[in-house]
Amino acid sequence: MKRGNILKLAAVILLVAVAVAFSFKPLTDPQKGIPLGLDLRGGVHLVLQAEPGKDGKAVSKDDMDNAKAIISKRVNEMGLSEPIVQEDYANKRIIVDLAGVQDPDKAVNVLKTTAKLTFRDPQGNVLLEGSDLKDARAANGSTNQGFVVNLTFSAEGAKKFADATTKLVGQQMGIYLDDKMLQNPRVDEPIPNGQAEINNYASLQEAADYAVLFRSGSLPVSMTIAEKRQVGASLGADSLGKSLHAGAYGLIFIFLFMLVFYFLPGLVADFSLLVYGLIVLWVLYLMRAVLTLQGIAGLILTIGMAVDFNIIIYERVKEEIREGKSLRAAVEAGFSRAFITVIDAHVTTLIAAITLYFSPTSSIRGFAITLAVGILASLFTAITFTRAILRWVVGINPKMKTSWFGVRRKAENG
Repeated sequence: MKRGNILKLAAVILLVAVAVAFSFKPLTDPQKGIPLGLDLRGGVHLVLQAEPGKDGKAVSKDDMDNAKAIISKRVNEMGLSEPIVQEDYANKRIIVDLAGVQDPDKAVNVLKTTAKLTFRDPQGNVLLEGSDLKDARAANGSTNQGFVVNLTFSAEGAKKFADATTKLVGQQMGIYLDDKMLQNPRVDEPIPNGQAEINNYASLQEAADYAVLFRSGSLPVSMTIAEKRQVGASLGADSLGKSLHAGAYGLIFIFLFMLVFYFLPGLVADFSLLVYGLIVLWVLYLMRAVLTLQGIAGLILTIGMAVDFNIIIYERVKEEIREGKSLRAAVEAGFSRAFITVIDAHVTTLIAAITLYFSPTSSIRGFAITLAVGILASLFTAITFTRAILRWVVGINPKMKTSWFGVRRKAENG
């Protein structure tokens, strides 16, 4: 029995050590690791203002929802890192956070053109709208064509496009975003099948950028840039560094506190906190949850809660030891009697996290996600992992001095 417990402990310690070693690189990779938010990584914060139509028609909630969906698609297809797009119905605004943007001016220029896409003849008459376009993709053209964008129209759009190209052979067909001409390709021949090609782009990237604009569809309302704020990477790195330092100092204090007040169980709690951290970080990594300053605050809060649950359990164990029970019986009784208290605390906090998740503010949702993940992870480590480790420790030597558990009693001296 003693040998079996030693082997179990050794296996778990080795497994956790290997997990820590293999987790460091993937979790901290700046490109593929846990995505960092705008406040930690730097980037661009934009506010797009929805403008009423020329006919004076007010911007509706449906207009805002449709505009948000199209802008989200456009931003995502730009290949930006974990963008956040949210609406402000009261002020008819859409807020866009683009974290880790290497070329902010390029992103801003693309989003500035979030207006209605139209195809027009040389006289400015609208022939087709963005809703008639089904798809647009960049590709390599032939030797004399350079890079191209292939356009695919919907069934109804194909008919309109066939009529338009038949009438405009040898003329230009302008492609506009709002009232600004985006492209003005020449129509060489009628195109009856709804498949068109625009050629002579200088690079594949240029063709891809135009394809994104083409296939983003038609916004129900025109949008203007109401606010632009750039968060420098150095500011984000400074915020992240200070947050990590604060978290590290807090962890060191917690580790020392548990060792001083609870001795051997405190060492087990510190080991469990390491496992807790691995679980939380890997869950966030797999969820691709964006980590912000608020999220880090949620993590630090749940670390404190995890320690608090261990304290509740250990105090119950110490009470059982003072009443004269054996270490094995005290550990079992302590965990059993503290179970309801721990579960109640977890459930009530989890309800609060779920409520916060439905907030319209992305930073609060980020806090709620990390809080919920931390609560579930601490529940597992406090009730399952810590309990198993203490069982094995006591199983190695059931007659060890109770002072190893922070308790001195007369039975130990007599």
